[in-house]
Parts: sequence; structure tokens; C-alpha cells
Amino acid sequence: MGQEQTITYGKLVRDRIPEIIESAGRRAQVRVLDEAELFPALIAKLAEEAEELRRAEPEDRLGELADIYEVLGALAETLGLSFEELQEAARHKRAERGGFGDRLWLDEVSG
Repeated sequence: MGQEQTITYGKLVRDRIPEIIESAGRRAQVRVLDEAELFPALIAKLAEEAEELRRAEPEDRLGELADIYEVLGALAETLGLSFEELQEAARHKRAERGGFGDRLWLDEVSG
């Protein structure tokens, strides 16, 4: 008989991941995060997804952006905000400070 392999992750996952793991014949050990654990876990997930986007092949970038979008929505909800409020805040900030369409890179400021 083969030896059972255990992989430790210790990270926030999408809701259906345990179901997907178990449908593949493996066991997923999960727990529900409490309120104090959720925000830091989402911030860590955002960093993880940003790194995955950075490393992604061009054909995989849309999926990685979708993951970031999902995490942002969950962060907004955790903070008691709707995604619409987040979008409005982004519009306001864009109107006030601009977006990133001009591709400006600030090298330095003097004087």
C-alpha cells in the first residue's frame, strides 16, 4: 500500500476548495476563521494572489486578476463596505489624483 501524503497549507481558500479536494479522493481539514483572523488572512491572500499575477503567463493573467477581484470584494465586505462603495471610492480617487493610464514612473523629487 502507498504511503499517505499530507501537505500543510495554512491559508485562506475559496469556499468550494474542500469539496474539490474531497472529490479527488483526498481529505481536507478546514476550520472557519473568526472575525479577528479574517482581515489578516485576506490581506495575506491578496499578497499571494498579487504574487501569482506577477509570475503568471499572459494567458493566465485574467484568472489571477479574477482572484484578486474576489479577494477585494471579500475585504470590502469584511470592512462593512459594499463593492459599489469600493468602486465609488476608486472613481473619486481617480478623479482627484488620477489613474495609471499615463504609465508615469516617479524617479525622484528634489528641492
